[in-house]
Amino acid sequence: MRLPWRTSAPRPPAAGTAAVPRPARRRLTAMLAAPLLLLAGIGMLNAPGAQAAVACRVGYTITSQWNTGFTAAVTIDNLGDAVNGWRLAWSFGAGQQITQAWNGSASQTGASATVSDAGYNAAIPPGGSVSFGFNGSWTGSNPAPTAFSLNGVPCTGTPGSPTPTPTPTPTPTGGTGTLPSSFRWHSSGTLISPRSDATHNIAGIKDPSVVYYNGKWHVFASTANSSGYNLVYTSFTDWSQASSAPQYYLDQSGIGTGYRAAPEVFYFAPQNKWYLVYQTGNASYSTTSDISDPRSWSAPRNFYSGMPDIIRQNIGNGYWVDMWVICDNINCYLFSSDDNGHLYRSQTTVADFPNGFSQPVIALQDSNKNNVFEASNVYKVKGQNQYLLIVEAIGSDGRRYFRSWTSPGIGGSWTPLAASESNPFARASNVTFDGTPWTKDISHGEMIRDGDDQTLTISPCNIRYLYQGLNPGAGGDYNSLPWRLGLLTQTNSTC
Repeated sequence: MRLPWRTSAPRPPAAGTAAVPRPARRRLTAMLAAPLLLLAGIGMLNAPGAQAAVACRVGYTITSQWNTGFTAAVTIDNLGDAVNGWRLAWSFGAGQQITQAWNGSASQTGASATVSDAGYNAAIPPGGSVSFGFNGSWTGSNPAPTAFSLNGVPCTGTPGSPTPTPTPTPTPTGGTGTLPSSFRWHSSGTLISPRSDATHNIAGIKDPSVVYYNGKWHVFASTANSSGYNLVYTSFTDWSQASSAPQYYLDQSGIGTGYRAAPEVFYFAPQNKWYLVYQTGNASYSTTSDISDPRSWSAPRNFYSGMPDIIRQNIGNGYWVDMWVICDNINCYLFSSDDNGHLYRSQTTVADFPNGFSQPVIALQDSNKNNVFEASNVYKVKGQNQYLLIVEAIGSDGRRYFRSWTSPGIGGSWTPLAASESNPFARASNVTFDGTPWTKDISHGEMIRDGDDQTLTISPCNIRYLYQGLNPGAGGDYNSLPWRLGLLTQTNSTC
């Protein structure tokens, strides 16, 4: 998402939109809990009353501790059959008390503590894991618990008593597997095009972010014209409806007019709240409790008081763009780019989010700014101790494409995966089209996720990427380029 002018002097687009009906409130029980594709693949779709063997292992880590309190991270490894709905129980040995939990619902009576799933993370596939965290209080000593039970069965690493297998709920993706060392894709045609109205003369629609919730795809994107940028929202139940679905300009919400671009949307489960992260010349965000109501977004707030010094010192002639948030069970991380070969990362705790972000550090860099340009995405790979980073680059032919890296932790170092022009993550050279290709650029977009929460989890068995493409013959003013949205589907899955 390149800015066509300096971020200190953005120029606003015109305002206006149509009225939007108010939908039903969010229900946590509607979260997509168990992948139908995965369950079918392992033969778990049995008649009611089928039994599942429970076996588990629990990791309990005190990640920080102070004079009267502590933070703990807990991971449940599923060593048995698929679990759909979990309740972990243990007893504290020195009077500790849970004061706040995330990614789970906590309760405590005396020394006996339990944490149950939060709805959206109820399913644990065989070989999979789920994590949650909590803050607690202590006096005197703070020994770690040594005995845990999952759904009433001790977590000893061996199968225990069977429990009934609930009816699974389908999700838009599913399955576990590994990432290949090279990728091949097939692209749809143009799915979403800009739609102008009396007060919005839109040239391009770009930088999409997408989640699947409550039976609908929810897409947020930038709108661009010669005057600048703002944001737009659309939703539909099937991709075949994407081209005709209504589009709502978010300058009529609390997000307001002025320069807003490059959105990222996710549900932050610890607060039961949706977040929309975007750039305004700063790293900004808005929130809502109802993703289906585009009028309900709050006014922008900033993650930083201003451009951090390390970015100012390294940005050169670039622009500070493309903010991206992802969380593990302990921390939330904020990535951003400078169009000058640097990818930045800062962090805060899940409990403190969206406040308290540290000063950024350089997470990735290249002396050739075109190799680490902008539009970074970071995702958790489902079923793996692995994160995937993709970054948009500019090729030797001037066309946009993506490079990729992996790491066992968001805050760690990144190892190249498919990271060259000859072996790209996604480039026109490894994408097939039906008929004449409508674009030679594979540019800023968003993965189809396996869920909608802050962990940004993707399934390696069903990788799809909503991206912006461009008529190969288009040129001229960058703001006025006719960007459109299409969907890549991986054709060489390892699953």
